[in-house]
Amino acid sequence: MSIPVEFTDRLSIPLIASPMFIASGINLVVECCKAGIVGTFPALNQRTSEGFESWLIEINAKLAKWEQQSGKKAAPFGVNLIVHKSNPRWQADLALCVKYKVPLIITSLGAVADLVKEVHAYGGLVFHDVVNARHGQKAAAAGVDGIIAVCNGAGGHAGSTNPFALVTELRQFFDKTILLAGSLSHGKDIASAQMMGADMAYMGTRFLATSEANIDREYQDMILDSNASDIVYTPKISGVNASFIRQSIVDAGIDPNDLSPKAELDFGAELDMNAKPNKDDKKAWRDIWSAGQGVGSIDEIKSTLELVSQLIGEYHEATEKYNRSYKNTFAK
Repeated sequence: MSIPVEFTDRLSIPLIASPMFIASGINLVVECCKAGIVGTFPALNQRTSEGFESWLIEINAKLAKWEQQSGKKAAPFGVNLIVHKSNPRWQADLALCVKYKVPLIITSLGAVADLVKEVHAYGGLVFHDVVNARHGQKAAAAGVDGIIAVCNGAGGHAGSTNPFALVTELRQFFDKTILLAGSLSHGKDIASAQMMGADMAYMGTRFLATSEANIDREYQDMILDSNASDIVYTPKISGVNASFIRQSIVDAGIDPNDLSPKAELDFGAELDMNAKPNKDDKKAWRDIWSAGQGVGSIDEIKSTLELVSQLIGEYHEATEKYNRSYKNTFAK
């Protein structure tokens, strides 16, 4: 098992709450870190680099105050940078991450060796998300500290590979931290991820159904009412293969059975979520809502603290049950 030493005395369970566009804000990140899991957010959740900097200052201040008052260590927090030519901000946002020494940088759509060097220079970590082993090899060559296997069933920009296949292929050439993403909702799922060869779990959709998630209650109700068959995987909505809730596609006036041609990938256009050229214009993430196939196991909204406490209990119950039931069952 390879969990970064920077995490070992600060986590209650091996879990990162993944960065979710719009949904992940200051409150969700801080509550995750206080509960003992890594809280993260996309830099683009703030519409300007100046706004992004204000979030970094506030998160650091809130966690420092909590540590002083509680006498405990908060889990590290992380920032997701979309390293793609259509995102005009990523270099400015990286400079701010370096300035404030963000503990964890999660890169998407580009593994950049120079970025890794800049983050390592101040003692930070870089994880990179991939949907196949070829991208994993590029990330490993760039010197990242962790690879996130975004597998079939994940929310957001997801992959289509079976988790058993992808984790095994990544482990053949990468001996650092591997994280598993895709339809994880319970503590037993975290334990299962470790049993199949991952070091940590990466969980997003389940945190949409928390009181701290920065989304409308209508969105949360749709998550509670959905199951795996309601998730549509398509490049049409955002330009990259991603998972969206079928009913939100229908509500946007789009036929979920006719999702061609592919949309154009433009993260710059996604910076202004208030832009609406006409009353019929619908935007990915703001109007068309993402979720993973794990929605079928989500049946209530909890506070982040309540959810993480539940996950901790389920994780330890699952590992203890395995040790009791199976460890000495079969001949060696």
